[in-house]
Amino acid sequence: MRSSSTRDLHELPKFRDGLTFLYVEHASIEQEAKAIAIYNKSGSSLVPVAALGTLMLGPGTRITHAAIKALSENGVTTVWVGEDMTRYYSSGTGETRSARNIIRQATVWADSEKHMMVVIRMYRKRFIELLPQGLDLRQIRGREGVRVRETYAFWSRETGVTWNGRNYDRKDWHESDPINRSLSTGASVLYGLCHAAIVSSGFSPALGFIHTGKQLSFVYDIADLYKSEILIPAAFQAVAQDSQCAEQNTRLKIRQRFKETRLLDRIVDDIESLFEGFTQQNGGDTDEQYQSDAAMPGQLWDPVSEVSGGVDYGSDDTGENT
Repeated sequence: MRSSSTRDLHELPKFRDGLTFLYVEHASIEQEAKAIAIYNKSGSSLVPVAALGTLMLGPGTRITHAAIKALSENGVTTVWVGEDMTRYYSSGTGETRSARNIIRQATVWADSEKHMMVVIRMYRKRFIELLPQGLDLRQIRGREGVRVRETYAFWSRETGVTWNGRNYDRKDWHESDPINRSLSTGASVLYGLCHAAIVSSGFSPALGFIHTGKQLSFVYDIADLYKSEILIPAAFQAVAQDSQCAEQNTRLKIRQRFKETRLLDRIVDDIESLFEGFTQQNGGDTDEQYQSDAAMPGQLWDPVSEVSGGVDYGSDDTGENT
């Protein structure tokens, strides 16, 4: 992997240059020029797709094929979610066509020693102070639990919002207290942004290192790097401002925090830093190979080195394209 100063747009998509996210519900979306047009009872709005990172589609949303095509071509990750982004249903693909990073991720994931190194790196990123050397994983988890509890307690004191612990039921959403609903709403936004960054950078959202067993395990891993800094303060401040509109205010405040902390830049760089120093024998395909034909087959696996795909190896000169 080249250093950040020499990355190009084919190797690392322009996700970091986009807006944070856009959530739409009860509206129709169509493609218009180099933008998408959103129509609802209030009228219409144009959104330039080149400046968008993630589009979240809530209930009552209709979108045309042309709009999806325009979003995909500009590297926008489209995510289908539940009301107020409290559930994730499905998502589109990212902009990169290279499998290099997902192969790299899978190689490290499958190696127990390297896997542990990534886990330790993830935990270290959560702490302001350096973790003492020699701690085992159980000890680090214990320190992490204390850190999270102290963060909740701190923001409860700062805002005056009562905190009785993380407790909510998706099946009975409105029975939860405002702070738990706000935390869940903000988490959905953060997950969507991290998911878009992961997919757009060519990694797998399913191959988690701390979390495991879910299609979004790696999304949860990455989102946990920023919850104490971004999500928790935004949720408590939103409830303190107006508990009746806390969920809407959480979305607004977390969007502002994304901008203030330049989170788009940080997510991509943080993901890369987790795999720094890990290389693979076979580098995988590069996006440059696909620019002339997106349907072009990739390389063929070989125990010595990868060989070109799309070639008839049954011919005499093994040079005839299939």
